[in-house]
Amino acid sequence: MNWKAEWKILAGLVGIFLVIYSLPLQNAKVQEGIQEAFRLLQWYARNHTLACIVPALFIAGAIITFLSQNSVMRYLGPRSNPVLAYAVASVAGCVLAVCSCSVLPMFAGIYRLGAGLGPATAFLYSGPAINVLAIFLSARVLGFSIGAGRAVGAVAFAVVIGLSMAWVFRRSESEKAEAVMQMPEPEKPPRSIGRTGLFLACMILFLVFSDWFNPGNVVVETSDGCQFKAVVIHETKDAVRFQLEQDVGSDKAGDKITLQKAEIAGTWERKTWVLAIYHVRWYLAALTALAVLVIAWRWFERDEIREWMHNTWEFAKLLVPLLYAGVFVVGFVSVLLPEKQVAHWVGDNSIRSNLVASVIGAFWYFATLTEIPITGALMKLGMHKGPVLALLLAGPALSLPNILVIRKVVGNIRTAVFILLVVVMSTVAGLFFGAFWG
Repeated sequence: MNWKAEWKILAGLVGIFLVIYSLPLQNAKVQEGIQEAFRLLQWYARNHTLACIVPALFIAGAIITFLSQNSVMRYLGPRSNPVLAYAVASVAGCVLAVCSCSVLPMFAGIYRLGAGLGPATAFLYSGPAINVLAIFLSARVLGFSIGAGRAVGAVAFAVVIGLSMAWVFRRSESEKAEAVMQMPEPEKPPRSIGRTGLFLACMILFLVFSDWFNPGNVVVETSDGCQFKAVVIHETKDAVRFQLEQDVGSDKAGDKITLQKAEIAGTWERKTWVLAIYHVRWYLAALTALAVLVIAWRWFERDEIREWMHNTWEFAKLLVPLLYAGVFVVGFVSVLLPEKQVAHWVGDNSIRSNLVASVIGAFWYFATLTEIPITGALMKLGMHKGPVLALLLAGPALSLPNILVIRKVVGNIRTAVFILLVVVMSTVAGLFFGAFWG
């Protein structure tokens, strides 16, 4: 029996017990926090799990099952060409445009198949951070200088963080490479790398289209005739949470309000090309899903399909409970950190302000593109441009849910170093940006 692991499980169970046992349920903030936690969790289940997490799990299972270890070691292994390895990791991030949680199954898949820690963590950062759509929207909504700073910073961070992780853990990476070299030559794959690549590409396209984000810019009309511009933050079964883009009564621009669906007379979307693709996303996803089924039927054996399903299920057991737990905690804590208080902490370009922005960004959960209206609201409340960039560089790449999963995949020390690199680099980048363009 692994006593160390058992003691960790016991400590976790005792911690959960103590929190639940001592939670002051009569406190209004605690009650609001619990409600918000379940709202965010329901939004995650209704709008994010089936469209994004599940396809990502199938992709991770396919990577482990169908992609040869030789191919991964050649392009992303500890002894691969570093220029090629980091270029592949960064380009993959540009293509995916997914959030910090959705990139995790694919990161776990390539890392377990033998990818070097450096290229794997570069991919882990670049997946959600080098999001072309997010960068363009940042420039349009928050200003060109912030959009350009985010673009340059995200690309540079992916490479620097990957190289730093590879250097810090160079000894263990060298041992990993040596162990791989000692392994017997793998059998020749039953199909060409081109066919396997096409199969994975179709699955990735399905993920991109199924998780295509609606920016949520709407004009809302309430049942009492009031109209206002807002951004949809999340929607549950019975209610919709908005972030105001203009003052409405006693509520100010940037405030968040929750309306029951019975109170909403109608909403009108503000047309963009992003929204046009959003409305046909399921047709595009269906075409790619059909391609996946045809390829699997024509090119793969039944035993391979069975192994694919088994590997996908193993990833689901590992990742999904941790993701749901992290989202729940973020929803609960969000009530304890109102935006006006956060804006007060980040109102100048000091080291403290940039560090606070980086830490909040690193532990908060931002669904794809939602960091833009949230940051815009903070700017209206007085957030300085330096901390804005720090939050945008740290936020999309990290969150409490994905930290829990990264720790499970690479261990405590590697996870801590990864978080430290993201926070420190984001803080420094925010300081530099705020000093020259603030």
